[in-house]
Amino acid sequence: MLVIIGYLIVVGSVFGGFALAGGHMSGLMQPIEVLMICGAATGAFLVGNSAKVLKATLQALPSVLKSSKYSKARYMALMGLLYGVLNKIRKEGLMSIERDVEAPEESALFSQFPDLLADHHLIEFLTDYLRLMVSGNLNPMEIENLMDNEIDTHHHEGGIPATAIQKVGDGLPAFGIVAAVMGVVHTMASVGIPPAELGMLIANALVGTFLGILLAYGFVGPLSGLLEQKLDDATKQLQCVKVTLLASMNGYAPQLAVEFGRKVLYSTERPTFAELDEHVRAAKSR
Repeated sequence: MLVIIGYLIVVGSVFGGFALAGGHMSGLMQPIEVLMICGAATGAFLVGNSAKVLKATLQALPSVLKSSKYSKARYMALMGLLYGVLNKIRKEGLMSIERDVEAPEESALFSQFPDLLADHHLIEFLTDYLRLMVSGNLNPMEIENLMDNEIDTHHHEGGIPATAIQKVGDGLPAFGIVAAVMGVVHTMASVGIPPAELGMLIANALVGTFLGILLAYGFVGPLSGLLEQKLDDATKQLQCVKVTLLASMNGYAPQLAVEFGRKVLYSTERPTFAELDEHVRAAKSR
């Protein structure tokens, strides 16, 4: 929703200001210029990216219209799940979670958190390391290094759509100049026409530069930044899982382990100590 509102503000400010200054909106309606700029940018995007990147970018674009799902309530649910798993391990032993880990969708513990269960990356990350914990005595430092490498890989892979879109945004001003140059070439080939018509051709040519810059910094560039922010949020929940599991492996009680996880969250979504303590006590009573 904010994306649409932002685009409306951009369009209203630029074109509204032009109209208020006495400009003629019809002079900005240059479909051929739009065809040149957008067509060239699309072609370059196809040439410069593999099929895997193209698919990832197309899948990521719809997410910009959705609000972030990484709220305080989601993190409270995540820490409730982590506490439930670690508490079960503490009471019944590591082997007690084997069935939960192998089939989380059938687990009574995981099924209490359907929103988390729907997040494939999160559940896979959590169950993989719980499976390693069940499989034997592992060095927490080695597990931490493995977790860091996996989180880095996830972050890099998730950043591919944002990088691809940013490259398109960076190229749009240049494509706008190309369209403007083509317009100038057309104008120079028409020097014999009356001055009024010649001035119109020059104005039309300049629209290409304007459109290229507007599309780059008003429309495409901000999408890249938004995707990067969403990626940071997705990575943060993996870091929360990592810190919590490592605290448990180092011998901390489940209630303290989830406190470690709470401390790595962004302040805007981080529950207070009292809120988390109350949430954990409620989970414990259940």
